[in-house]
Amino acid sequence: MAGNAPSKRVLVAKIVGLSAILVTIASCRPATGPGTTPGDAGTGSALTQRVNLTGAGASFPAPLYQNWAITLAQQEPNLQVNYQSIGSGAGIEQFTAGTVDFGASDTAMTDQQMAAVTRGTLLLPMSAGSIVMAYNLQGVDTGLKLTRDAYVGILSGRITRWNDPAIVNANPGVNLPDQQITVVHRSDGSGTTGVLTKHLSEISPEWKDSIGQGNAVEWPRTGNFVGARGNEGVTAQIQNVNGSLGYVEYGFAANNGLSVAALENREGNFVVPTDETAANTLAAVELPDNLRAFITDPEGADSYPIVTYTWQMHFKEQPDATKAIALEKWIEFGLNEGQDAAPALGYVRLPDIVRQKVAAAADVISPDYTITLK
Repeated sequence: MAGNAPSKRVLVAKIVGLSAILVTIASCRPATGPGTTPGDAGTGSALTQRVNLTGAGASFPAPLYQNWAITLAQQEPNLQVNYQSIGSGAGIEQFTAGTVDFGASDTAMTDQQMAAVTRGTLLLPMSAGSIVMAYNLQGVDTGLKLTRDAYVGILSGRITRWNDPAIVNANPGVNLPDQQITVVHRSDGSGTTGVLTKHLSEISPEWKDSIGQGNAVEWPRTGNFVGARGNEGVTAQIQNVNGSLGYVEYGFAANNGLSVAALENREGNFVVPTDETAANTLAAVELPDNLRAFITDPEGADSYPIVTYTWQMHFKEQPDATKAIALEKWIEFGLNEGQDAAPALGYVRLPDIVRQKVAAAADVISPDYTITLK
C-alpha cells in the first residue's frame, strides 16, 4: 500500500477495538429471576430480565465479536455484553482472576494455566483465521512472495532491506527498492504473536534458538523494529509507514486495504491468504476432544501456513443461574448466525464437526438450557 495516511476504518477500529464495547444483546429464552425458576428456560423463549456479561482478551476476534453483539442487539434488548480488546495475555490474566465472565485468546491455555482457575475452564474455539504478513511498499501493491527463509529472516532482523537477494530471487520482475524494512510487531502479550512464533519455531531452528515462541518475545532491539498494541495498532503503523511489514489477523488487513504477501508453505508453494486457503488448512487438522489444536506447519499443497483457531474461555462452574443461561445463549448465537458473518469479516467458518464439539462442551455451563445448532 503506497499511501501513508491512515484510513477512516482503521481509526475507527482503534477507537472501538481498544475500548470497552458496550452493546445490547438479546437472546431467545428466559433466564431465572423474579417470578421464574431455572427450569422455565428453554428453546424459543426470551430473557425476562437484564443480564450484563463482561469479556476481555484477544484483539484478533474483536471485530467478529462486535458484529455478533450488534446483530443480537437488533433482535433483543435484555442481554448486554461488554468485550474489551486487550490482548490474549491480559485476557487470560483477567479470566484467571475471575474479573470477567469470559476471556478470549488466540492460543489455547496450557494445562498449568487451566489448573490455576478454581472454577474450571472450558476452551471453546469460536472462530479461526489466518495471520498474514501485511506490508506497505510504494510501487508494490500486490504479488509479493516471501519464502520461509525470507520471512524468518525479516522478523529475526537478519534481512533488513527490501532488495535483499532472499526477497528478490522469489520475485522476478518486481521492482524492489534499496530501502530499509520497518518491522512492526506486537508490544503487548498477544496470542497472535504466540501463534506466529510457534510456527516460526517449528520451521526454523535459527528462530527457535534465538527468539523462540510465546505470547511475548524479545524482538531485536534495532531501529527498524517498532512495537504497537493490538492488531489495531499494528495495522495503523503499517498504513502510516512506507517500507513497513508486520503481522496481523487477515480480517484487519482485508478490511483496511493492506497489501499481503503470499507465503511459502510446507509443500513449497506460495499461497495467498484467503478464506478458502485457510479452510484448506483447517481441513488438514483434526480437532481433538479437548478442543486444543496447534496448527504449527500444516500439510496440503493449497494450505496457508499460519492459521489458528481463536478460543473463548468460560468457567465450568457458574453459580449465577441467570448468567449461566445468558452465556450459553451467547455461545449458541456465535455457533449459528455468528458463523454466517465470519467470511465477510475475514474469518473462517467453523466446520460442522467443530461446532458440534463446541456446543456439547459448552452445554455444561447451565443445567437449565440446551444449546441448539441450526
